Amino acid sequence: MAGHEFPEPADRKQVADPMADLEAAEETSRSCDPAFRHGVVVGFDGSTSSERALAYAIGMTRRFGSGLIIVHVANRLPTTVWAGCEPPVFVDVPDHRTEVLGLELACADHLTEVPWILVERGGDICHELEEVGREYAADAIVVGSTHGIVGRIFGSVAGRLARRAQRPVIVIP
Repeated sequence: MAGHEFPEPADRKQVADPMADLEAAEETSRSCDPAFRHGVVVGFDGSTSSERALAYAIGMTRRFGSGLIIVHVANRLPTTVWAGCEPPVFVDVPDHRTEVLGLELACADHLTEVPWILVERGGDICHELEEVGREYAADAIVVGSTHGIVGRIFGSVAGRLARRAQRPVIVIP
């Protein structure tokens, strides 16, 4: 039967296009500001330990002559708190703390000598810090140590990050 076309099966999987993957990777690497590539990522939430981590990261940034990527991971609360449902579903809650931290950082004298940006993320702190580090090809991630019973029960952010990160993690006491 000349000219007859056989339809593609509906369940046939598409073969991955290596060029599409390469273009997507290049787009991700170009999405961040090149001035901050190979910079220093620091987790910051305004706590005393994160302020010490920020001070250390500023010193590293000055010595390296690179940019500082300050990351604030916004809170995510389970909907079970509101809806009383069984499955642990998470929703993003507007976190105005990032805006307040941004204003505080913009007025800080110790940040005037280094280029810096503030990145807001939502989700797991460890995952988001490592993801930002990957996006910016960071040379290091700096975090403050966790104090208190929550860190002892659930494990500290610094400990979990040190185990899973693909780049150096510096923990400031």
